Amino acid sequence: MKKQSIADHSEKILPFSLSPKRALAKHLSLIGKSGIRDFFEIVQNQQDIISLGIGEPDFDTPWMIREASIFALEKGETGYTSNLGLIELRKLISQYVAKLIGVEYDPYEEIIVTVGVSEALDCALRAILDPQDEVIIHQPSYVSYVPLVILAHGIPVLVETQEKDGFRLDPLELEKKITQRTKALILNFPTNPTGSIQGEKELKTLAEIVKKHNLFVVTDEIYAELTYEGKHCSIAAFEGMKERTLFVHGLSKAFSMTGYRIGYGCGPKEWIEAMLKIHQYSILCASSVAQYAAIEALTKGKKAMEKMVEEYRLRRNFLWKNLSALGLVGCFPQGAFYYFPSIKAYGLSSRDFSYRLLREGKVAIVPGSAFGQGGEGYVRCSFAARFEELEEAVRRIEKWLKKIEKEAKK
Repeated sequence: MKKQSIADHSEKILPFSLSPKRALAKHLSLIGKSGIRDFFEIVQNQQDIISLGIGEPDFDTPWMIREASIFALEKGETGYTSNLGLIELRKLISQYVAKLIGVEYDPYEEIIVTVGVSEALDCALRAILDPQDEVIIHQPSYVSYVPLVILAHGIPVLVETQEKDGFRLDPLELEKKITQRTKALILNFPTNPTGSIQGEKELKTLAEIVKKHNLFVVTDEIYAELTYEGKHCSIAAFEGMKERTLFVHGLSKAFSMTGYRIGYGCGPKEWIEAMLKIHQYSILCASSVAQYAAIEALTKGKKAMEKMVEEYRLRRNFLWKNLSALGLVGCFPQGAFYYFPSIKAYGLSSRDFSYRLLREGKVAIVPGSAFGQGGEGYVRCSFAARFEELEEAVRRIEKWLKKIEKEAKK
């Protein structure tokens, strides 16, 4: 008798045919490629470019953290960890977050270590959303929020923030968007791409609205340490908010550990348990070596981190002052490492402005439209670059602006 192969039984085993005529998941058609990454695929093929684009620290990861990675490898610490993450790391996260935002989380039940903040956001949304639930997002905003809501089969509802308000979320505008189907609110302060922060009084008002309408909050505070004006404040710290808020943070930005991909979520036990179900079947656990590096960062990396933050403050002051003097005027960034000036006076879309500056001026920035419709008319300039590069970028931008201004007069 002829021995049958798996291929002979494919129609019985698989719920669908592998015919190319079959369509992919329909909800993916609602998601485009990242406006940031798509743009910088082009940048990589260009020569002599000064990049003010990607939101990545230019500092090397502090040596003691890299050394901890090497030591973990030498000791053979390369196996699986708890799905939630190393308990030693979770205890340190608990202590660190308590100092950062004034909220205490149980390291055994209220903290999960994830592969970057991106995975924490993904798990958080999938853990709470049923199909067609609405999630309110303030824009301009980080490019991942809308796609992640769609991937969780939710509906993103956008609230546009305004330059005249410092790109802060207006509580009245938020409440207008709330319906019977609203399930959650995503916050990001300090904000990527605008560098805006939300003050304590404004956050308290937002908290009251959230409690009134019984909403969840996912608050992405990855830039918390990069707050230059005043003290960082989290919505999770207000009365009655810890039990309905997922605080998302990580080590990528402040500790210059982007490639380590260590993020974490802190929140109610039930929410963390739900996230764990998703995490353990899709990811299992974050890299053990990266987790040991994170332990070193939280134990001994504070001084190095503070030194980098102070350098960002100086770079911010330089870039804001010099680009403003050239006519690229915007809100003074109070956090993160981005400046978001208006380019409306030049009569170009943010995409055309950015592409022409890249091709003709050899400086890479990000079109504001990558961050939603509310970002059109603006561009994002990162000051996470060396001073020498910032100075050269300013010279090139000045030269290019004179060129297009001359063209406009013809």
